[in-house]
Amino acid sequence: MSSPVRAAGLIVFRVLEKLQFEYLLLQTSYGENHWTPPKGHLDEGEDALTAAVRETEEEAGLPPSSYEILQGNTFPLTLEYPVKGKPKKVEYWVAKLKAPETPIKLSDEHINLAWVPLSKCKEMTHDNFHGLMEKVEQYLQANEK
Repeated sequence: MSSPVRAAGLIVFRVLEKLQFEYLLLQTSYGENHWTPPKGHLDEGEDALTAAVRETEEEAGLPPSSYEILQGNTFPLTLEYPVKGKPKKVEYWVAKLKAPETPIKLSDEHINLAWVPLSKCKEMTHDNFHGLMEKVEQYLQANEK
């Protein structure tokens, strides 16, 4: 079995009133125009967290100074699934946007963005992503004050 294609990303969230969380999703400009958090392939010699930060700045225009990556044993969360018959492994960290009104600047890889609660996120994303997002929401409900 071939080694998986590796990718990494950040699940960026912002906090609204009463600990309501919204997650940033980007709609791809290619293929089926699916929705995902900012993510991308690792460059040669790059570690996954560095790739996640780089891809988030490239795809959403968010510099590392605009968010705080949550630390702890929970992250990264990993998804593994086949793409065109080959295994793919994506590692995600969770990042809290420091200012909820921070503007998002899309790259040409995306045609739209949305800030959505978990329920809407599940409607917009692939099934294999739902369990991961439920873990994120549970963690935030328990740890964000």
